[in-house]
Amino acid sequence: MPVFRTALCACLVAVTTVAGCTYYQTVPAPPSGPSAFDRAWNAALGAADDVGVSVSMADRTSGTIYGTAGAEEVTIRVFTQADGRVRVEFNVKSASGSDSVLAERLSSAYDRRMGR
Repeated sequence: MPVFRTALCACLVAVTTVAGCTYYQTVPAPPSGPSAFDRAWNAALGAADDVGVSVSMADRTSGTIYGTAGAEEVTIRVFTQADGRVRVEFNVKSASGSDSVLAERLSSAYDRRMGR
């Protein structure tokens, strides 16, 4: 009988110890803010507004913004590269070819909005 009691006590201690263990999972942190793409997209739209580009179409899904500034056609592309970084391209075309002055103004306005 004493062996049975000892075994029973050992089992009770083991069951109680195991039942008392709790595993707490950490709660996933919410996203810390907008994604890199969202920040770049919003900064590109804002930069277009800053330099006087009238946006005629903004398709976030394709990452393309079309607009005009006077007689110049503006295309802004925002896309995620294979390495995860976001790239923004500014293309400005006028009747005489590309307009690097407006493209530079767009790029500078974009950098300001991105805090650079």
